[in-house]
Amino acid sequence: MARAEASILHVDLDAFYASVEQLADPSLGGRPVVVGGLGNRGVVAAASYEARVYGIHSAMPMARARRACPHAAFIAPRFEAYSSASTQVLAILASYTPLVEPIGFDEAFLDVAGGRRTHGSGPATGAAIRAQVQEETGLVASVGCATTKLLAKLASGLAKPDGLLVVEPGAELSFLHPLSVRRLWGVGPATRRRLDRLGVHTVGDLAAIPEAALVAALGDAHGRHLHALAHNDDQRPVEPQRSVKSIGHEETFAQDLTDREELARELVRMSERVAIRLRMSAKAARTVQLKVRFGDFRTITRSHTGPEPTDLARDIQDQARSLLDGVDCGPGVRLLGVSALQLVDGGAIQESLPFGGDRKPNQRALEEAVDVVRARFGDDAVGPATLVDRDGMRIGRRGTAWGPNPDADPDRSRPRNG
Repeated sequence: MARAEASILHVDLDAFYASVEQLADPSLGGRPVVVGGLGNRGVVAAASYEARVYGIHSAMPMARARRACPHAAFIAPRFEAYSSASTQVLAILASYTPLVEPIGFDEAFLDVAGGRRTHGSGPATGAAIRAQVQEETGLVASVGCATTKLLAKLASGLAKPDGLLVVEPGAELSFLHPLSVRRLWGVGPATRRRLDRLGVHTVGDLAAIPEAALVAALGDAHGRHLHALAHNDDQRPVEPQRSVKSIGHEETFAQDLTDREELARELVRMSERVAIRLRMSAKAARTVQLKVRFGDFRTITRSHTGPEPTDLARDIQDQARSLLDGVDCGPGVRLLGVSALQLVDGGAIQESLPFGGDRKPNQRALEEAVDVVRARFGDDAVGPATLVDRDGMRIGRRGTAWGPNPDADPDRSRPRNG
């Protein structure tokens, strides 16, 4: 049933990673800032609007970004800082409605239909949220306001930077149909090529194609999906309790790695990242998965399910290292990843911790203390001894790359951090 008012909001933090870095270091204010992998195979995760003037955008190879704007500040991502800022913003959003559906660190859907008496109309609520986010965090949010999630998302993108765009009831199709078909969910490069052959360039062009023809060209599920979106048939509710299926971290290396000790150090780093995100999400994992992509792009996964769930980096690292021991790394490893699967409520492991001679209570206290130190003094303030060299310097991520995976299926990837 169609909504009578524009009460679905999509809040999107502008150039989020880059903005967090500019707030943390005032000297970066007004300068081009590029966040992403700093190695030869690195890709851009986020670019400030000052950097976008030079054509830099997310998912661009970092080497191209450096050529386009050599005087920009190039920064490796700091996940804990972004997660902390995201938590602040989510707390603000939750003060307006309990119906908040986070999508990554930097965006969320809200259903504000029930808050009209308290906060006003959807557009008024969107304006209030933008003002409060900027006042309390220094971050800038663009907001789309519409009757469906599809249109709210599209509107926030068109409102950037630093804007609010409302799609009024009754004006949905006049707003939607002139847009490029590339803006629809599910239209990646491969799908776009098929649509080009059909003469489809705008959403309106797509809406004019019979559903049967789209199904014949794109397959049953994909054809029906795009036909529905082209007519703004989007019945999805805002789901505040979206279930997290997995938490992972993977990196593509500048050069293929064969040295097991070097790979083991990378596993330590990745396991730390995964464990921190598990604890911040109040989750624990029953299964640890290792992902290995070789230089010829052959990809394998190995997994292990432990006797009890964990959110400790040491446990994740031990399991990942054991899995790596069973892999022949001779061909050279291009990409390495660690994921936590079969997630459960993290509170359950606190209640069932074994004591006596078990090391887990001490290990937990240690890792939680490290979380506190990092939150106050930065991600590199403290870390495992295996990541420190003989001179006491923290071993950098030499040649590693982070960002949207350049090896991903292009139809499944999308730029992040608008």
